[in-house]
Amino acid sequence: MSRRFTISLLPPQHLCGLLCLLCCFSALKLHAAELVDRVVAIVNDDIITMSEVNDEGEAFFKKIISKAPASQLEEALRRAREEVLNNMIDKRLMNQEAARQKITVSDAEVAAAAEQMLLSNNMTKEELTAQLAQMGRDWDNYLDTLHSQILQSKLVNYDIRSKIIITDDMILDYYDTHYTKHVAQGGYYLMQMGFVWDGNKKTRADARQRAERVRNLVVNGQDFRTLAQKFSDLPSAADGGDLGVFEEDEMAPYMRDAVINLEPGAVSEVVETPSGYQFFKLLASQGGQIVVQASFASVKEEIRKALYEQQLKKEYENWAKSLKENAYIKKL
Repeated sequence: MSRRFTISLLPPQHLCGLLCLLCCFSALKLHAAELVDRVVAIVNDDIITMSEVNDEGEAFFKKIISKAPASQLEEALRRAREEVLNNMIDKRLMNQEAARQKITVSDAEVAAAAEQMLLSNNMTKEELTAQLAQMGRDWDNYLDTLHSQILQSKLVNYDIRSKIIITDDMILDYYDTHYTKHVAQGGYYLMQMGFVWDGNKKTRADARQRAERVRNLVVNGQDFRTLAQKFSDLPSAADGGDLGVFEEDEMAPYMRDAVINLEPGAVSEVVETPSGYQFFKLLASQGGQIVVQASFASVKEEIRKALYEQQLKKEYENWAKSLKENAYIKKL
């Protein structure tokens, strides 16, 4: 015996009520979606939504959530979202400017840049993909980043780099200011290298050995500044061991004993200090003398590069500021 199923139709008045209820439910869902994904910024004729900000900053936000104290989490996330949004606004402005100037980046250019990056870092695609995954990113996201970087570089080349000119007079002025110094009466212009130890006899012997070895390189003609940057353990290494000018009564006893009888250009013996071993080079000790730290020819191109980078940074900041000033930007 077969069972028979019947479908009861709702009376018209009940059907109308059900339809109204479904419409209300759909409206509530739509309203909820709008709350989750709303427009957070207008950039000229483009918009940025909250979901885009969340996608762009996902890895950044996860890092903050994992590290920020609970009491500071809300404020930390607010600042992070603001930072991500500002970066996205800058990116939209550059994309719009690139479109205006008909500057494009092809998939082939992005692929070539990715391949070059892998070769430069001696990595495989799989290795990089694994590293990206640890940061909450994937390969496609990385390619998008490369695309933006190449586009920005093209814009900068067209709008800024081609207009920067560094003259020989500018280089010479920089050289006179940064590579020559005047030594007043009684002053000692010094360069320094230091090799520290932690109190252990083995590390103490090692520090002494390193000091002697590097000093021999200097005595045999290698550049003090380059060696200091590479081997010295002291903060002065960042400046190539350049300490500047000291009066005799400003020196520590071990420093004074090491340099007081040196002739300009001479290198001291290795001396013991409270934390290790040091040696010095005396550049000048005569009043009124101008000390040349390096020959003009040896640093000319280094100076040109430094001036170019300074000018590029300044011009880029002005260019980015101009883009913003001439754009309609509204955060919501």
